[in-house]
Amino acid sequence: MKKEGAARFPLTLSSVVDVKAKSAGVRSNVKVATPQTATRNAVQDSVRVASLKQAISQASSPNNANKAGTVKSTVMSNSTKHIDERPTPLVSEGVRKAMVARIAQLGVRDVSVLAAMEAVPRHLFMEPGLASQAYTDSAFPIGHHQTISQPYIVARMIEIMRDNKQGGVLQRVLEIGTGCGYQAAVLSLVAKEVYSIERIKPLHELARVNLRPLRVANIRLHYGDGMLGLPQAAPFDGIILAAAGLEVPPALLEQLSIGGRLVAPVGGRHQVLQLFERVSKYDWTSTTLEDCQFVPLRAGTI
Repeated sequence: MKKEGAARFPLTLSSVVDVKAKSAGVRSNVKVATPQTATRNAVQDSVRVASLKQAISQASSPNNANKAGTVKSTVMSNSTKHIDERPTPLVSEGVRKAMVARIAQLGVRDVSVLAAMEAVPRHLFMEPGLASQAYTDSAFPIGHHQTISQPYIVARMIEIMRDNKQGGVLQRVLEIGTGCGYQAAVLSLVAKEVYSIERIKPLHELARVNLRPLRVANIRLHYGDGMLGLPQAAPFDGIILAAAGLEVPPALLEQLSIGGRLVAPVGGRHQVLQLFERVSKYDWTSTTLEDCQFVPLRAGTI
């Protein structure tokens, strides 16, 4: 199995970018994302932001919410047609579609998840200097020793969480580790309510700044210790962890609804993706799925 950040894009970028984009200059220096960076991204990409707001608004409308939180591919396609109108080197709709095709080749089959991955412009959550690499299947630094996760692993974990006995219905989801806000944006298209906790204050603020222009009504960001979960909002149909601990905190398992699914990386140097499903008030099942690589899960706030 591929580890996060280890997979490589199956196509050369030149094969999915037009000649004019190839000839444009692309900054290659790597910078750490900051709230100022996020604000600048949002201003420079106002057309994309407006289109994504439309997509998220349609996906979270009562009509769609009653359909098991499913986002139809046709809706996503129509609502994102104009996302990439501003000429940006290597950040075209074709490149994003190629990323989604790669995710599908790696085994993700949930069409709602694939549509959500295609709808959310990942480069808006990254430093402009990394925009040309935003749609490769890699993790990238966002500061504070944290990363924006590999697209495949984001899609895979959400797919696993949705593969429940309720036909994919996710009324309420908890994310541990908001980071830059990218995964929360994807989750907002497949769940009715998304709660996300970040323990690092600057990243909590970064995610807030990144998401604010999108006006996503169904995401609630919290600054706190993710290992404690969010008991005041529990129970959750799904819980997803963006950091690996040696074990899953018991408090999080307790906050799953019966039939709910928790997906988390577990381990130290060698990490595996694990699925926990609550089958009764006092019973959970555990399934080991595949190798992965995440930053460590830590307690407390900073």
